Amino acid sequence: MIQVTKGTTGAVSFLHISEATAAHRPKPTVIFFHGFKSAKENNLHYAYLLAEKGIRVILPDCIHHGDRDSGLSSIQLTQSFWEVVIQSIHELEILKEYLVDQGLSQEKEIGVAGTSMGAIITFGALKKYPWIKAAVSLMGCPSYQVFGKWKIDQVLEMGFTLPFDEGQIKQYLDKLAAYDLSLEPEKMNGRPLLCWHGSQDQEVPVEPVIGFVKTLRGYYKNNPQNIGLIIDEQADHKVSRKGVLATVDWFATHMGSNIESQLQKK
Repeated sequence: MIQVTKGTTGAVSFLHISEATAAHRPKPTVIFFHGFKSAKENNLHYAYLLAEKGIRVILPDCIHHGDRDSGLSSIQLTQSFWEVVIQSIHELEILKEYLVDQGLSQEKEIGVAGTSMGAIITFGALKKYPWIKAAVSLMGCPSYQVFGKWKIDQVLEMGFTLPFDEGQIKQYLDKLAAYDLSLEPEKMNGRPLLCWHGSQDQEVPVEPVIGFVKTLRGYYKNNPQNIGLIIDEQADHKVSRKGVLATVDWFATHMGSNIESQLQKK
């Protein structure tokens, strides 16, 4: 039986999904971040399928989302996008420490994934945290500065006027460099990464992730099985059923070294 419980650590609220018979034993764990203007509950289908494979899943709410809704207007929330991303990257450390302190997972048995904004958070986390064992990006962009500029250009094309001058925009984009994995792809250090994207996506452009994976393949010559890219030619900004199953299979394969030993303890 799969068990779902609610929890908090610090300011972070989350859902904890696991097999009921092993809910408090150390298990490989995936922390899965939701998308922009979404909430943790919207990714329960990923969590259920991963839990069936023997993987614990933590679904956190990002700041200003779900249980942490702060009443921002749609415009205010949009303006806080990068605040949400960066704070979530830092809160991942809090979640990791909670899992280790509670004896729920070993530090090097934790993976990270996310959809859209959650996938962008995943890329930033991969740059910051070498302890992440494996990752999946679903409709994400590793190039923070490229994506930030792309979003600004979108706003301008819609006829809106930004309350920033060119110097402020440059300063804003420069701050994103510290979290931009595309600037230091060597920090992946051969860790398993699967990227899924729809070629018709109008929310997060597909080209940056294609270019990033192409660059990464040069670093993965000794372990090419650890880098994967799936481009769905029919999909827009919505993960297909095949994408969901590919995510589950990826973690089952690349975090499975500890799963069988855990199952044998049952």
